[in-house]
Amino acid sequence: MKRGAVLALLPVLAAQGLWVRARVPRLAEADGPRKGRLGSGAPLRVLILGDSSAAGVGVAMQDEALSGQLAARLGSTREVTWELHARSGATTAQVLAELQEAAMGRFDVAVVGLGVNDCKNGVPLARWVAQSCTLYDLLRTKCGVRLICASALPPMGDLPALPRPLSTVMAARAAVFDAALIDMAKQMPDLRRVRPDIAINAQVMAADGFHPGPLVYAAWAEAVAAEVAALS
Repeated sequence: MKRGAVLALLPVLAAQGLWVRARVPRLAEADGPRKGRLGSGAPLRVLILGDSSAAGVGVAMQDEALSGQLAARLGSTREVTWELHARSGATTAQVLAELQEAAMGRFDVAVVGLGVNDCKNGVPLARWVAQSCTLYDLLRTKCGVRLICASALPPMGDLPALPRPLSTVMAARAAVFDAALIDMAKQMPDLRRVRPDIAINAQVMAADGFHPGPLVYAAWAEAVAAEVAALS
């Protein structure tokens, strides 16, 4: 969408943004362990970083969320040690700062679920790309990560919680961010853009119409597992 059109819609977008905040229910992060070990075979260490979706908002327990479903899939063939570091509202800059300060172990795989808050909060694209690249570099140098699975920006135009034209504007912005992620993945051999193979609609989303439901988390976990399967 052209910048002039967006500027003309600003009063409508602002009103719709306030309406969404007031009407969409605030769901809690999934309950349950945020680290664990399961399975047998060759050891695999997995770190999951991100925002509310990575934290499992939209389902009751971590077993139904990305962390639990991914660990279950990977644990069917390997001994998986996993940790989840995610919270609602997190931006890439915030996760980067927290990772810089935290005492972290070593991991083989990092799953990154970030970008939506940067996109909706108006973070400039160039700044988000720079922060993402710095985050990926830190995962390599500090955590020893050999594979980074960065989640694609969701199709925000399909999210039931967002009315038009807000959804149209957010979809266009998310598409630009996602295109930048595709470009980063082309330049970094260890970076994969991961997108769940599932159509987004009210039936597969959480009650708030914004966060994933169990089926979306399952598809997300399956997509990550497919990338990890190729890691020797």
